[in-house]
Amino acid sequence: MLIDALLILVPLFLGFAVALRHRGLIGLVHHTVNGLVYLILLLLGIGLGQMDRLWNQLGAMASQVASLVIALLLFNLAALWLWHRWQPMTCDPNDEVPPPGYRRLFLSAAKPLAAVLSGLLVGHYLLPSVPMAEELATWALMLLLFLIGLQLRSAGMSLRRLLMNRQGVGVALSVAVSSMVAGVVLVPLLGVPWQQTLALASGFGWYSLSGIVVGEALGPAWGGVAFLNDALREIIALAIIPLIIRQRPAVAIGYGGATAMDFTLPVIRSSGGLACVPVAIASGFILSFISPVLMGLFLSLVP
Repeated sequence: MLIDALLILVPLFLGFAVALRHRGLIGLVHHTVNGLVYLILLLLGIGLGQMDRLWNQLGAMASQVASLVIALLLFNLAALWLWHRWQPMTCDPNDEVPPPGYRRLFLSAAKPLAAVLSGLLVGHYLLPSVPMAEELATWALMLLLFLIGLQLRSAGMSLRRLLMNRQGVGVALSVAVSSMVAGVVLVPLLGVPWQQTLALASGFGWYSLSGIVVGEALGPAWGGVAFLNDALREIIALAIIPLIIRQRPAVAIGYGGATAMDFTLPVIRSSGGLACVPVAIASGFILSFISPVLMGLFLSLVP
């Protein structure tokens, strides 16, 4: 079972093993990653749209998503606050950087939701059953992980340097451990096996991964729950990072989860200063690596 869980990381490690130097190829990889993310989310939406009793399922999903988002928010923030008290971290508020366009960032965060909604409507009203959609989404996810590995390597990141960042490791472990505790607490509330709630809690904001991996194992309804839980983490992070990062930088960075190394990084950089960037990259990198392992492991244990 553990071997099956680790197999999902093979494309990521293979990509990380390849060093790209050509700017044109790096740019092509970047655009392909973006395209694959939206293809995966569109296929996820189509799967949701073709569920039986769709609208009843969506009502149940709303309460499940709300429970996950609230529990993870409270437990993550509490653990990150404790880490900050134990290992205080300072940011650099005097490091002046033009603030990013927050309206543009929030619109960008809404695009994944729009892709899933479009797929849902197309799948429900226009398309007949698409039996190959799940298999296509799985292959697209494998290719996406390989390309993300290429991106990480081309950005000059090394495992040794990232794993030696004490604050980054502490922030990542605080998020991971508190998410597992939240998952256990949610078991009676969601009424599902503990392995399933822990898998749902292991996305750490990586919605394009969690939606497909969970959906493939547990069905499109739970895939939608996983996607919405992680997409909302990103949106909430965009809202709270500028508010708390100067007083509690570890808390702000940590709640962004896996997105701290990419999507929420510009907000972390502009609001907290340059000193926050290595911590954000290290914590996001670690959470991105352990997320597929934990999800695969817990889903392989679901009875």
